[in-house]
Amino acid sequence: MTMPVRRYPAVARRRRPAFSLRSTSLGFGLVALVIWGVALTFKSAVRPHSHPLGAVLALLALLLLSTAAIRSNWLRRAARRAALETAVAPAPEQPAPVLPPTVGAPEAAECADIDPFAFEDAVSRLCERDGCADVHVVGGAGDLGADVVATTPDGRHLVIQCKCYGAGHKVGSQDLQRFGGTCYAVHEADLAVVVTTSAFTEPALGYAEQCAILCLDGTFLRAWNNGTGPAPWELPGA
Repeated sequence: MTMPVRRYPAVARRRRPAFSLRSTSLGFGLVALVIWGVALTFKSAVRPHSHPLGAVLALLALLLLSTAAIRSNWLRRAARRAALETAVAPAPEQPAPVLPPTVGAPEAAECADIDPFAFEDAVSRLCERDGCADVHVVGGAGDLGADVVATTPDGRHLVIQCKCYGAGHKVGSQDLQRFGGTCYAVHEADLAVVVTTSAFTEPALGYAEQCAILCLDGTFLRAWNNGTGPAPWELPGA
């Protein structure tokens, strides 16, 4: 038969204050000056005609050392307080997702259960959330490839084409060619982006690189949406 073992809660041990050579030296010096000052004061009382310069110097030194000790103690407390505030500072909050958190995941068979128009609206709200101005959804008949236009936080004209595809439907080179023919010449983009819930074919990526178009797949979209990744205009080389 196994006897139960009674466990006692751990008792928190008080942390001993760290030894400070400077504070200890100042303390001993202060005590020595106090004794010296008392001795000189007593001597002056016994010998009224003695010169008081020694007592004055002792009191002056006592005042200076006391000031130094107080200042050292204040600086030490201020440093401890600053270190504590840094240690308990709350982590910055991540922005609230606009799309479902699983959007763009490889296992997502559908386009996050939203239609293409709702996807365009969601991308526009992501742009607004992360600091863009003059955000407009312009997708539809006759949009000439532009679904969302905006002004980035650093003042550039952003043109985005949105492709809400299932995981097995990749964005091809023909999609990129249609967008590449209008994003700069017609929409006068400073930054042209194609964002999708799925992925891109290799020919599409090759064409996009030649035309300086950013291709953002479902993995990037999911990180952007959940606040764990950068916005398109924050990417290196964007």
